[in-house]
Amino acid sequence: MRRRLLIGGMAASTLAAPFVLNAQAPLTLNGAVQFNDDHAFNKTLLKFEELVKQYYGKPINFVLHRNSSLGLEKQYFEYMAQGKAVDYAIVSPAHMSTFSKAAPFIDAPFLFRDLAQWNKVLELDLLKPVAAEIAQKADVMLVGYAGGGVRNIFVNKPVSNLAEIKGLKVRVQGAPIWSKTFAAAGMSPTVIAYNEVYNAIQNNVISAGENEAAGVESMKFYEVAPNLAMTEHAITIRPVCFSGKTFKSLPKDLQDAVVKAGKEAGAYGRKVESSEDEQKLVALEKAGKLKRIPFKDRAEMKKLVDPVMAAYAKEIGADGIFTQIVATN
Repeated sequence: MRRRLLIGGMAASTLAAPFVLNAQAPLTLNGAVQFNDDHAFNKTLLKFEELVKQYYGKPINFVLHRNSSLGLEKQYFEYMAQGKAVDYAIVSPAHMSTFSKAAPFIDAPFLFRDLAQWNKVLELDLLKPVAAEIAQKADVMLVGYAGGGVRNIFVNKPVSNLAEIKGLKVRVQGAPIWSKTFAAAGMSPTVIAYNEVYNAIQNNVISAGENEAAGVESMKFYEVAPNLAMTEHAITIRPVCFSGKTFKSLPKDLQDAVVKAGKEAGAYGRKVESSEDEQKLVALEKAGKLKRIPFKDRAEMKKLVDPVMAAYAKEIGADGIFTQIVATN
């Protein structure tokens, strides 16, 4: 009897051993980004990886899938919500509208006066209600806020005032607020997938798009639309996202590292992108690839857009956030 128990115990130990070894293997987290390592988003996600490793202090692997190898940001968000393929990524708020009507509003045109106000809004965590809604409905956490690029309109002909942009066929993001505001300014907005914009301008389906300097450079939009109308209509907010399903499966010390690293990586990303914006535009202009054109009617454009912004904020229940942002000095 004793011999049988001993053999049984040895067998159990043998069976258990592979699982013990497997449990001790380092975890692997998969990230995704549409760009290469020169882009601010990549730099932000690599900083996130560095900080998580630092704060966790135990072996862990990161795999960052670059250059849209796992699709586009819309797909990354869906994957994170499902808890598969992508654990972390930077995603435009426009792609979160299915789960939160207020999400795209935090990145809306003419929401922020300047970078100083934009930074203060993020430091005061005024976007917390939106993050809470996305975490609840999509099971995706907004662990940090990157961005900071000032968006302008790249177009295949020079435009410098409201009269010249009247009826302009311009690609906008999919969230309704973008179409509403650009239409209010007299343009003809259309929603086209980001990776199809270049060809759409080249084939005269549209005449323009809008983006920050990093996007214009990396997607080579200047080749088909070399005129940059300096509308300065938006300052980007690009949340560093993390899958809630993945997060719940992590040990507590790694969860803490992810939360801390996300906030710091977001702040790092904001500094990178806001400082690189002007540098990239100057370089493109010096190389003869792009011409910056002052936009004379920015104030008038904002007056046309303001009522639309206020009405839309009320419609989607974001009027409280809107009021707080407007009141931020």
